[in-house]
Amino acid sequence: MSSADVKAVAAAAEVSRGMRLRRGGRRLPSLSPKARLLLAAGILVIAIACYLLLFIRGSFAFSFDRRLTMLGAMTIAAFTQGVGTVIFHTVTSNRILSPSIMGFDSLYTLMQTLMVFFFGGAALAQTEGIPKLLAQTALMVVFATILYRWLFSGRFGSLFLLLLVGVVFGMAFDSLSTFVQRLLDPTDYDLLSTRLFGRMSNVEAGYLPIAAGICVLVALFLWQRRHRLDTLLLGRETATSLGISYKRELTLMLIVIALLVALSTALVGPMTFFGFVVAILSYQFTGTHKHAYVMPMAFLVGLTTLVAGQFVLQHIFYASGMLSVIIEFGGGILFLILILRKGTL
Repeated sequence: MSSADVKAVAAAAEVSRGMRLRRGGRRLPSLSPKARLLLAAGILVIAIACYLLLFIRGSFAFSFDRRLTMLGAMTIAAFTQGVGTVIFHTVTSNRILSPSIMGFDSLYTLMQTLMVFFFGGAALAQTEGIPKLLAQTALMVVFATILYRWLFSGRFGSLFLLLLVGVVFGMAFDSLSTFVQRLLDPTDYDLLSTRLFGRMSNVEAGYLPIAAGICVLVALFLWQRRHRLDTLLLGRETATSLGISYKRELTLMLIVIALLVALSTALVGPMTFFGFVVAILSYQFTGTHKHAYVMPMAFLVGLTTLVAGQFVLQHIFYASGMLSVIIEFGGGILFLILILRKGTL
């Protein structure tokens, strides 16, 4: 399939979506997608400047270096969670799902729980390092790859079966983790509980270059396939008839999603609803379905949310450690609202 064909299909999808928006009675602002991206980037620059330079007490060098490390962690989390969820919505053709439905968060929780159960809470600190980060990420990606190959290679393999099996695995992992946690010593359980929430402040600076390198490679890969992703929005039959190898593209995208979510979870911990919130806001702010705009917007919105949220909580409410909890709480509410409005999505 030529690039021109893919762009033509993308344009057709844009027209179709515009008709749906007009039928739904929505009126979008007159700003173009590029202008909206520039506006979002400007807001992000202001938020980053405020976060890095304001309310510094004591040593400027120490505070700036620590904030810069946290900013790096937020950048990785924003890209992996935001872009990963957008791609997941594309391949599943459903905007009320998130990659956590595949059980990645539950698998991470189970791995941490079993480590504490067999080796004690001190093992969490003693095993910190780049090898552990890469091992956890690789394990989750291998789990996802085996799951995809097993389900898609079968006679009745389908995306819906994959999602169903992912939910079952996630529930099984959660149940096993809960059972093992009840057997832990209270001290070990307290140490474990700090690892089961998204954490930006505890990320080691040495992890960031490797994580950033992986994100750059994934970003280049997705950018090259942005028109194919637009075509996947038209559905399996249409994409296949236009020359897209649907199963191959779907498998590749699911592996990329697994890599992004696994990297984010291993680096900063589980963030179940963060990517979901970012993706939903990105669709509204961008005003188009095209991944050339939606993916960058997801990154900008995600990073702005984390940076601005951290700044407000840390310097106004003095509750910086509550950011992930508030995001998950708000994301859960938004998820319920969208389920109730599913007929209008």
